[in-house]
Amino acid sequence: MELMRLGPVGREIPVVRMPNGEVFDLSGITADLDGAFFEGGGIQRVRDALATPGALGLVEDAGGLRIGAPIAKPGAVLCIGQNYAAHAAESGSVPPEVPILFFKHPNTIVGAYDDVLIPPGAEKVDWEVELGIVMGSRASYLASPEDALGHIAGFTVSNDVSERAFQREQSGGQWSKGKCCATFNPLGPVLVPADEIADVQSLRIWSRVNGEKRQDSSTADMIFSAAFIVWHLSQYLVLDAGDLINTGTPEGVALSGHYPYLTADDVLELGIEGLGQQRQQLVRTP
Repeated sequence: MELMRLGPVGREIPVVRMPNGEVFDLSGITADLDGAFFEGGGIQRVRDALATPGALGLVEDAGGLRIGAPIAKPGAVLCIGQNYAAHAAESGSVPPEVPILFFKHPNTIVGAYDDVLIPPGAEKVDWEVELGIVMGSRASYLASPEDALGHIAGFTVSNDVSERAFQREQSGGQWSKGKCCATFNPLGPVLVPADEIADVQSLRIWSRVNGEKRQDSSTADMIFSAAFIVWHLSQYLVLDAGDLINTGTPEGVALSGHYPYLTADDVLELGIEGLGQQRQQLVRTP
């Protein structure tokens, strides 16, 4: 099953989409797909409702509704830098020995098909398709990466949009300054429960700009696995249910020097095997 949020910005409703395309309204189970939902066993409650005929109502006009981000109001968006060996190489860096951590403001999150706004003064807007981890329960000082798996609610597609001049030339070493502009984290379109992904470390991950291939890799190239990242972060901070972790991007971004940076009217497409795909148009901030 795929968890989604549909409707206008700020008025999304929680739904579940089934393999046959049917979409069911979850408003009777939860007000939203947020930390309280995940912490309170929300995924199992959805499964129980699906197993009860008539418990959930169909959303008849689902195909005509805007697709919002599949989670609401995460307390934190944590990001791992240079977590693909080939991407570290194209960035001119040796592979990190420990995960590199930076943060995005949670209000950067938008829907998978929403426009990406080019901020005033931007010169080097870049794309980064990433596997997104959504936390299902609080995690602190976990014993092992294996222990971390039980704290993950699910996985989604995340686009860690970056402004490289802000990040590298104007930041004084503070990466987050190039990561936190409005609309800089399209997310979704769906959240797939962790136990429905056979092997999260063997998924094709890709991106295109104006129909031309940019990234085409596999999560197998991640230096630090999803489970390791959650375990590692839990040694330094408390992860809460509903938090989002962006796990790094493969090679093939504009930072490499092989491709131009994004400009107004460019169209981004990106996706991950089993988790769906996104599409955004670049628009100048009014």
